[in-house]
Amino acid sequence: MPVVHICTVVPISLTVGANRIVPAVAIPHPLGDPKLDPEEEKGLRRKLVERALNALATDVEGQTVFEE
Repeated sequence: MPVVHICTVVPISLTVGANRIVPAVAIPHPLGDPKLDPEEEKGLRRKLVERALNALATDVEGQTVFEE
C-alpha cells in the first residue's frame, strides 16, 4: 500500500526507510503556521496536501523527497 510521509525532519524519515517523503513546515506545527492569517494558512495546508497527493500518484524507485 503506497503511503506518503509528511515530516518535519527529513533525515529521520530517510533513516526509517520511508519511500515518499514530503517535508512539512516546522516541528510544533507540521501542517500549518499560526503566524499566517487564516487564508494564507489554508493555502499553505492545501499546497502540502497537493504535494502529498502528487507524491502518492508518482511511481518511485527507492526513497524520494518531494520538495516544492
